[in-house]
Amino acid sequence: MVSASKAARQAKRADGGEKKKTTTSRLSSKAASKASSVNGDEPLLDADGNPLPESEQPATSAAKLEGIKKLTLQEDDEGISDRVTTGVLASLPASRDAKITSASLVFHGKVLFNDSTLELNYGRRYGLLGENGCGKSTLLKSISKREFPVPEHIDIYLLNEGAPPTDFGALDWVVREAENELARLERQAEEVLENEGPESPILEDLYERMETMDPQTFHTRASLILTGLGFNKNTINKKTKDMSGGWRMRVALGKALFVKPSLLLLDDPTAHLDLEACVWLEEYLKKWDRTLVLVSHSMDFLNGVCTNMIDMRMKQLLYYGGNYDSYHKTRSEQETNQMKAYAKQQEEIQHIKKFIASAGTYANLVRQAKSRQKILDKMEADGFIQPVQPDKVFTFRFADVEKLPPPVLSFDDVTFSYSGKAEDNLYEHLDLGVDMDSRTALVGPNGVGKSTLLRIMTGHLSPTSGNVSRHTHLKLGIYSQHSADQLDLTKCALDFVRDKYGFKSQDYQYWRQQLGRYGLTGEAQTALMGTLSEGQKSRIVFALLAIDGPNMLLLDEPTNGLDIPTIDSLADAINAFSGGVVVVSHDFRLLDKIAKDIMVCENKTVTRWDGSIGQYKNHLRKKMIEKGAV
Repeated sequence: MVSASKAARQAKRADGGEKKKTTTSRLSSKAASKASSVNGDEPLLDADGNPLPESEQPATSAAKLEGIKKLTLQEDDEGISDRVTTGVLASLPASRDAKITSASLVFHGKVLFNDSTLELNYGRRYGLLGENGCGKSTLLKSISKREFPVPEHIDIYLLNEGAPPTDFGALDWVVREAENELARLERQAEEVLENEGPESPILEDLYERMETMDPQTFHTRASLILTGLGFNKNTINKKTKDMSGGWRMRVALGKALFVKPSLLLLDDPTAHLDLEACVWLEEYLKKWDRTLVLVSHSMDFLNGVCTNMIDMRMKQLLYYGGNYDSYHKTRSEQETNQMKAYAKQQEEIQHIKKFIASAGTYANLVRQAKSRQKILDKMEADGFIQPVQPDKVFTFRFADVEKLPPPVLSFDDVTFSYSGKAEDNLYEHLDLGVDMDSRTALVGPNGVGKSTLLRIMTGHLSPTSGNVSRHTHLKLGIYSQHSADQLDLTKCALDFVRDKYGFKSQDYQYWRQQLGRYGLTGEAQTALMGTLSEGQKSRIVFALLAIDGPNMLLLDEPTNGLDIPTIDSLADAINAFSGGVVVVSHDFRLLDKIAKDIMVCENKTVTRWDGSIGQYKNHLRKKMIEKGAV
């Protein structure tokens, strides 16, 4: 028997006119494929494309796979998604702009926004902001699945999964996808010409796009984009089935940039990029002349790319002109003015109430009191000015640890290759050290071995020659891009940490406090972890890391998925930590806040960069301009 609420949802799906649309849909296969890898069918790879050791592979049992797939696909027992949208198309059907009024989005029964306006104007580059778990990725998926009534002639591409594993090389796959897109545009142009005639404004746009694609230059232009994203003359022809997930994501990004859809949706596109590729992508997207909606937690990147900001806050979509800095300034000014107006109105309300209370029974005062009461009633009818609701800011700390005398962790003439052959060496004759006061940032292109270097530090990998020395009391805490895959997605966070560390305490309130310190509060603690956002899962991993009490932290891309305030809290926590820290990150702002030593991994060695991370970014930008890459 179908429940009343489910019947209502299904009725809503069936009831939608040409302009109003209420729907639910399944998500992409990305989540399902990730669930498959969680089960261990395919080993996880590090950022250098090499398999993680068995001890770092996910431990989820096969019996839980089906449940995890349901969670990651966000489906109920009947296979219906919990994502529900409404919206009315308010812009002209043939327009390149899309304006949808009365828009709402509900996910897993939680209202993400309601009775709002979704407005995407052609040529604008929007940065989508909001705290972890507010629904940014869910909104992008809803748009890409056309759950909102976006006109059909506006083609949409959401980058949320990598290129499929095929026998095609990266370049050939992108060119093949471009040829398919050109053929699609030609078919669409024929249909529009037949149905709407040669005067259709849609036709003009289609002809313009087909002309700019220029098949004769496909290989050349695709090569330039893939080179900018970090491919070289060898890897550009590597079969996608032989690539790691991160590199397949770069191939998919290359396709997105090359085919130039009318509406491009990018969900944290820098998550799999090194600093050099981030700089290239920022420069490339500055010139994007179609509609772009971007989720990124890098203020630096948002400042460089965006012309407008959308803030998912207070169950609304709030719009601001300019980049992130402009948004921050405008919002601060608005909130200052709002608090002044609120304080003034509260003072006026108290003054009126005091007069009414003191009016007594004198006829002339009673008349005045009634008049004042009408003023108060009108204020209430119009809606009282509300105080500003500040963003939630979570301040967390890693526990103080025992100071260990140097040398704590040192490399002595270390050479390493996975095969053991000299021609395959990733590093040769390394001499470096990390102590309790170290704040070391490892930078350099992807694939040169930054993640591998961290795993040599942990002892998961042994050098081909040379020695790695570790203090006998050294306890390493490791955060990697795959750390969240160790979570049991069929459990809630509260039960997971209590079961894992039950020897410390069985008290639920104690574990609520531990998770709350890292920004996981309220319902998020008791929701199944498979339904949480990537940022919320990352907060759980940081809580686990702190509970273990390491005296040295090795952090591999720790900002992926975290919102901007949480990244700031992470920077403060790292600076206050009494142990050593080594970090690999593409977030220039985080590195600017924490890094004392910037070490460049390149050409089989590690060298110190004499300067700031901002100077290093300018160095990368200058190098690209000289090469003509942007």
